[in-house]
Amino acid sequence: MTKAIIFDMDGTLFQTEMVLEYALEAVFADLKSEGKWEGEAPLDAYKDIMGVPLSVVWGTLLPEETEQVREKINGKFQGYLISSIREGKGALYPHVKETLADLKEAGYTLLIASNGLPDYLKAIMDTYHLDRYISDVFSIAAVPSGDKGELVEKVCRTYEVTEGTGVGDRLSDFNAAHRNRLKAVGCRFDFSKEEELKEADVIIDDLQELKNI
Repeated sequence: MTKAIIFDMDGTLFQTEMVLEYALEAVFADLKSEGKWEGEAPLDAYKDIMGVPLSVVWGTLLPEETEQVREKINGKFQGYLISSIREGKGALYPHVKETLADLKEAGYTLLIASNGLPDYLKAIMDTYHLDRYISDVFSIAAVPSGDKGELVEKVCRTYEVTEGTGVGDRLSDFNAAHRNRLKAVGCRFDFSKEEELKEADVIIDDLQELKNI
């Protein structure tokens, strides 16, 4: 019987945009050198679909490439992201650690459910020492369907969550929370969209506001 708060990672706790541009430009520079891309890296297109599974990302950005090529590109992309994180190019959002510390002290079990892959999430957790506050991290790789709702269901089942809140910035986060009978808190941060935030039960502009909900 657990009282839990389940957080998204990208665009909720971690300022993904700070490493995203570097990694995307690097991987598309590789594609350009191989004659598979022309022009600038599609940063705006990526931001627009941020939060969907990576298979959908590469299918959208590179629709004419084979699945094998997309997997290879994603591997390079993940490598660039992880190296950026470990080199300190990223950052948490303001007040993340203070908020997590206060919520943990208040008796909540804090968990992560993310569309990110395990090594990427581990790089963030290790770099910012989030294991001081977060009890467990669940990657979308844990569910073959790639469905965020199913991932949150796995989290709730594993930790016997009976009362909880899902915190995220995109529609998939709010739908996943509601599907599992959790309150949905929407973060009005970098990648959020106003039309999607309408589906959240509560909207916040700073993580500190969680302590008052």
